[in-house]
Amino acid sequence: MGENIRLSLKGILSHKMRSFLTMLGIIIGIAAIIAIVSTIKGTNDQIQKNLIGSGSNNVNVVLYQNDYDYDMSSGLPAGVHQVSDDTMDSLKQIDHVEDAAKYTKRTEYNGVYYQNANLSNGNVLGVDENYLNAADMKITAGRGISAEDVKKYHKVAVLDDGAARVLFKGASCIGKTIEIHSVPYVIIGTCAARSTYEPVIETISDYYTYNSDQSGGSVYITSSTWPIAYQYDEPENILIRADSTKSMTSIGKEAETILNTTITSTSSDSTNAVTYKAQDLMEQARQIQQLSQSTNMMLIWIAAISLLVGGIGVMNIMLVSVTERTSEIGLKKAIGARKRVIMRQFLTEAVVLTSIGGVLGVIAGILLAKIISLLNGTPASISWPASLLAVLFSMAIGIIFGLLPAHKAANLDPIEALRRE
Repeated sequence: MGENIRLSLKGILSHKMRSFLTMLGIIIGIAAIIAIVSTIKGTNDQIQKNLIGSGSNNVNVVLYQNDYDYDMSSGLPAGVHQVSDDTMDSLKQIDHVEDAAKYTKRTEYNGVYYQNANLSNGNVLGVDENYLNAADMKITAGRGISAEDVKKYHKVAVLDDGAARVLFKGASCIGKTIEIHSVPYVIIGTCAARSTYEPVIETISDYYTYNSDQSGGSVYITSSTWPIAYQYDEPENILIRADSTKSMTSIGKEAETILNTTITSTSSDSTNAVTYKAQDLMEQARQIQQLSQSTNMMLIWIAAISLLVGGIGVMNIMLVSVTERTSEIGLKKAIGARKRVIMRQFLTEAVVLTSIGGVLGVIAGILLAKIISLLNGTPASISWPASLLAVLFSMAIGIIFGLLPAHKAANLDPIEALRRE
């Protein structure tokens, strides 16, 4: 095999231009496929980051009615109770769940004040001691909400960076008192998301998809004091942190099932029934990816046509090579070379030729993907498995299209071959 490879390289180098032109179809086909696959992968990764965020892996399971979040300001839903400790234990025991917390939430327009500053279009959340950790938030100043705060009904609050900026204009807020519906809360800390990732907003559709929950900031208070500010207990939503984005869909569905079994009665009209549903961002990402991928698969098939053309070119040049080396083949057979030896030699030459073309095609494809990314602003992510597969595929082309020339060479009559010049 080593000798065959050496002879193949010698033959390729002795006809550099012809060999390059023969490989060109393979190079163009592989380069086009690598560039398309890299663009698809980069776009899909961007979609996933936009919808999910950078590594938080959070699944929200919230009450829905008529395909919309249930509006607690319209009254408590019948048959839906607060989430019990036993239910929380069941949620935490779901496979691949790292943490879980329950919370209530309202969007406030004129309900949160510090002196003359108002948190307009801000969120107020009643949370337990696990929420900030489950939400992957880090404390930037002061401390977070503790189990003792919840147990002893402490009227304390944690502000995120947005709320602190709106209410305090950059000044220190630890120890200050804000009012939520005229109820005083002492600020014990500030927090921020661990990820600094922000989605790419390019169109109005992107804005509503990715930016729909953006607001003036969020205020986190103890869940036990929620009824003090909002007058009554409310059924909670659930926040779950998965160990990976791949687990989010299955965790969300299982959490839905567990929570919906706790609902004792719903409206007789199924269209108005209140149920728990997981906000499955992974599924949204997958649907968008499938839309783009179905279009790009057509481009891959078109690019694959050039590989077929390249394979025909390899077959053609190998047939020419057999004709040129007829005397050499006849001499080898005259001194005892078997058919399989001759066939293996020409097959090796075809495979080496297409393999070099495949490697050059991968390099060209990576460069092309980078250029497209720079020119169009489209993210590109190189798929190394696809690159390896492309090289292996080019080798397979060499075997397939090299069989006929190799078979022709192996079956030459040595006497007739030696007569030719």
